Amino acid sequence: MSRLADALWRLAPFACVVALWYGVKWSGIFSPGLLPAPHEVAIALFERLRYNNFLIDIWLSVQRVLLGLLFGMICAVPVGFLIGWNRRLRRFVDPLINFFRALPPIALIPLVIVYLGIGEIAKVAILFYAAFFAAVIVMYEGMSQISPIYIKVSRTLGATDFEIFTKVIVPLTLPHVLTAARVALGVAWATLVASELVAAQNGIGAVIQNASAFFNLPVIYAGIITIGFFALLMDTLLRAASRRLLSWQDSVEH
Repeated sequence: MSRLADALWRLAPFACVVALWYGVKWSGIFSPGLLPAPHEVAIALFERLRYNNFLIDIWLSVQRVLLGLLFGMICAVPVGFLIGWNRRLRRFVDPLINFFRALPPIALIPLVIVYLGIGEIAKVAILFYAAFFAAVIVMYEGMSQISPIYIKVSRTLGATDFEIFTKVIVPLTLPHVLTAARVALGVAWATLVASELVAAQNGIGAVIQNASAFFNLPVIYAGIITIGFFALLMDTLLRAASRRLLSWQDSVEH
């Protein structure tokens, strides 16, 4: 019963959004042609899933996001670790990282096309760019707040460098890695449509762009909702993995 109540509680905000959506639709604030009803969007989504290759579009977009996230995290974790532990290095590169982080990925599309073409590499590169700078900021900001006292105490107790790294540094770093992954995942999904501006013939972003050319608002809404759904699903899975991997923190605190 508690699981059912929890599920209903989680679905309640979405029910409120749908109710508000219907309210705005029926209020007449917008022209009927400018705001499709939720059931019209649901029908458009069902039709694309049934008669079009929307599942393939979804898979390609998910694949691009995962590749951008993977490569971004592979680079962001060591870079963020080094910057977080070295104050001089952090002071040196902090303005540079914040400069590039502030640049919208969509502004880089012309350069990406020039240097990487219009294939999958270009799309993943844009997602990598967004994920890397989002993750590295979280990593080194979190790492800079870790007190060196843990290492000093470990050395006092006779721990070797390998033991300090595996039993002190890695556990202290893991929460920041997982937080960085969640932030980078959200940024990657937010950048997806921009990455698929690079001459994409498929993907959720391409579906939205093609629908906008024909002013097909139900399909546009369906694409937006699909992006939000999979972003939420992947974030939920990542949070569940974080709770499992960081379960030791609760035992330490208690």
